[in-house]
Parts: sequence; C-alpha cells; structure tokens
Amino acid sequence: MKRSLIDILDFSVEEIDELLATAKDMIADPDKYAECCKRKKLATLFFEPSTRTRLSFEAAMLELGGSVIGFSDAANTSSSKGESVSDTAKVISCYADIIAMRHPKEGAPLVAANAASIPVINAGDGGHNHPTQTLADLLTIDREKGRIDNFTIGFCGDLKFGRTVHSLISALSRYENVKVILISPHELKLPSYVKKDILDKNNIEYVETTDLEAVMPELDVLYMTRVQKERFFNEEDYLRLKDSYILTPQKLSNAKSDLCIMHPLPRVNEISVAIDDDPRACYFKQVYNAKIMRKALILKLLKEAGSI
Repeated sequence: MKRSLIDILDFSVEEIDELLATAKDMIADPDKYAECCKRKKLATLFFEPSTRTRLSFEAAMLELGGSVIGFSDAANTSSSKGESVSDTAKVISCYADIIAMRHPKEGAPLVAANAASIPVINAGDGGHNHPTQTLADLLTIDREKGRIDNFTIGFCGDLKFGRTVHSLISALSRYENVKVILISPHELKLPSYVKKDILDKNNIEYVETTDLEAVMPELDVLYMTRVQKERFFNEEDYLRLKDSYILTPQKLSNAKSDLCIMHPLPRVNEISVAIDDDPRACYFKQVYNAKIMRKALILKLLKEAGSI
C-alpha cells in the first residue's frame, strides 16, 4: 500500500518510536542496511533552494544502496512552462520509486502525494511543515536527553514562519509532560492557530516571552531559529528583526550544564561560533541525525509500498 509523509501527525507515536529504533540500529550497524534499496530510485524535486535537506536525502538513499535523480532549481523544469505539481508527480512516478519534494507553496507536497503512484515525502512546504526535520529533531532529543518526555523546551526566534518549529510542536504535543516556552519578538510570535489547534487542544503548558535570558535556567532544550529573509514581504521589517536574538556564551551563564542547544540550520548569526565547541551544542549532530532518520523513513515507505 502506497503511503506518504506530508505532516508529522501522519505517523502514530508508535510508528515514530519504530523509526527511532531503526535509526539507532542503523547507527550501530550501517553495513546491515547498505543494500536495502538496491535498484531503487529516489527523485528529489526541490522547487526551493536547499543544501542540507536535499543532500541529506541523497546521501540517505545512496547509503541504502539506491540511486538518485531530480532537480534543485525549478527554473530548469517544466514547472517554469506552467506544468502543474499534480502532473509533475504523475510524470516522476514513471521514473522513480519514491519522491522527496520541497516547495514554497503550502500544501504542494499533499497535491503531489494525491497524484503520484509512489510515496511522497514532504521536504518542506512554505512556512507550513517540515516533518523530516522533526524526525531528526526527535532523534537528537532522544539521543541527547535519553527521552522525549518530561522536559522543558524553549523555541527562540522566528516562530511565525518557522515550519520546523510548527512541526516539532505538533510532534511533541503527543508526548507526556513537555513544557513549551515561546521566545520571540511580538511580530514573530507563534501563529494563533498553532496555539489553539495544537497547544491548547492538547493541554500543553506553554508561556510566551520576549526575554531569552530570563527563562534560560528552566530549559532542558533550546531550539534556536533564524529570521527567514525569504518569508518577508519587505526588507525593512527583516532588517529590523533579524538580530532579535543572538546566542552568546554570556547568555548561557545561567543555563543548565546538560542543556541541548539545537538549530535546524542554516545559521546566519543567531548562534555565535564561540558556542560551537561547547558540549551542549547539538546543531551539527542534528545534521547527522537527519540523514539517519531519512534513511529509516525511506526504508519504511518503500517497504509499505511493497517496493522492497
């Protein structure tokens, strides 16, 4: 049965736990999975710029023994001629066994999934969702803290347009005793629909503040985000807000010794490079964990589709 991943809530907690277990096994014994996807092709359809996500998917498929086709510039595709996302998905279904799609329009991967005859993975759609980054985040929290429950997480920076933030909050809403602290300028607060539909609906304890240092001692995990220039309609607003929060060693003076500092990257200047050597810095670990979780996900979807 063909199945896709468009929203992190498409998978149950039990399925996510299974993916985490597979990922840990892949870390422990990578050779065991080296030929799992032999003769299978992943199509990476990236209508929006990406470094980590696209290369991470490609590395994941290659490490599973498969191959990769695709594009990283929509201007060089038939979409520039007016071809619909639906038609593109149907065409690519004739060439590949699974699709990873990034698109600037929210909902485009869902349209593709409905049209394609092969599994589709949402690799980011506008400011909406980024479920595979969320899987990477969950693996990082699990490996660093030893659990995905009973902790306090602070989300800092652009909470309005940050699709990684929205996806991770959705995922964490299903785990026990997770407290959320939302740290942002007023203009970049978490959208009210996320608070209403996820936090309030699931009785998640949360507070909103503009003061990172004041809440730092409470945090077990700090999730930093960049202010995304590409989501702004005018440069003046971006320039005014882009340096709202810059994490420096001084701001960590009251932080817990086992704080887990995360960032989905790319980093601009939200985290000082002076923190990179701090044992609490986990953002480059996230990059590695993302590749592993994408390997586990590709394997799961191809198995469920009966392709392997």
